[in-house]
Amino acid sequence: MKKTRSHSPFLKTRSLIGLGVGLAGVSLALLSVGVFTANTAHATQQSNSDSLFNNNLIPPGLDCNTLRASGVDKQENLRAGALMIACGMAQGGSVDSFPFTPYAGQLQKLVEPDNFGDADADLVTGAENPPHIIQSETFTAANPDNPNQIVTAYNDSRGAASNPLSFSGASVSLDGGNTFTRLTKTNGQGPFSNTFGDPVILFNRPTGTWFTVWLDGGCGGQGLGGYKSTTPENPDSWTHFCVHSGSADDRNSGWVDNNPASPFYGRMYVSFNDFNRGGGALFVRYSTDNGVTWTNERQVTTTFVRDVQLTGDAVTHNVILAGMDEMGGGLTNREQDVSLA
Repeated sequence: MKKTRSHSPFLKTRSLIGLGVGLAGVSLALLSVGVFTANTAHATQQSNSDSLFNNNLIPPGLDCNTLRASGVDKQENLRAGALMIACGMAQGGSVDSFPFTPYAGQLQKLVEPDNFGDADADLVTGAENPPHIIQSETFTAANPDNPNQIVTAYNDSRGAASNPLSFSGASVSLDGGNTFTRLTKTNGQGPFSNTFGDPVILFNRPTGTWFTVWLDGGCGGQGLGGYKSTTPENPDSWTHFCVHSGSADDRNSGWVDNNPASPFYGRMYVSFNDFNRGGGALFVRYSTDNGVTWTNERQVTTTFVRDVQLTGDAVTHNVILAGMDEMGGGLTNREQDVSLA
């Protein structure tokens, strides 16, 4: 993997540019190229998950009939993908069976320019142990007071066989992005145990603290949480916290107001879909004490609108949330954009 509003405390109406984002394909890439291999089961039957997956993404006695009713088919995270594959509702695979493998180089040239200005820097340093060598989806932030310090978080299959498992990784640069070091503990794993990917990385300027936010098994089973550190280059320095305790969170994003002139300086925001509420309603949780507590919440929609991106305006202090109204979900309906207030 290489990297190359008025003073409102919350959201104001914004017109959003249409976004045709292939989110599911990116998130499930780990599943389809070697993280899991399985024989599929019929969706109308109960899945014998232990015989299909040698990991704890699949609960014992999985009832495949409940997946659509609980919105799992609309989710874009690795756990949802594993459930869908186990029930024969999505296609799994392996490196050998991946249909685009012979054309990977050509496909990459189609979707990215030749360069982004400087030489590429490798994020994934250190040993790689097949078959768990797949990474995807990056989220990058820099320290505004020390631009040489950059942290990039990403989905990482390295921990697919660990206990507890982890599908989350990060790399740190201390030289302005010229080189990165992949965070690795002495056990050969990353520091983000029991998390399922979907990366967000935020720097809280008032406290000099880095926050990673993932889908987190330690926050309700599939809630939002992660690990924080003031010395991100030290893989043993990251400590756990929770943003939201839930069992069906998905598609998180985040932003922090790091403008010292802002009346909301240091306020941190995390958006997500909660498939336990409103069939995937869109929420934002925020911290007013530099990430110590996350009890403040705003419900943005009452029905399913896909969370696309949360960001903000450092000058006006407005928080801007982009969503995609998929009109109930399904690939044929992912064409309706939405403006959120």
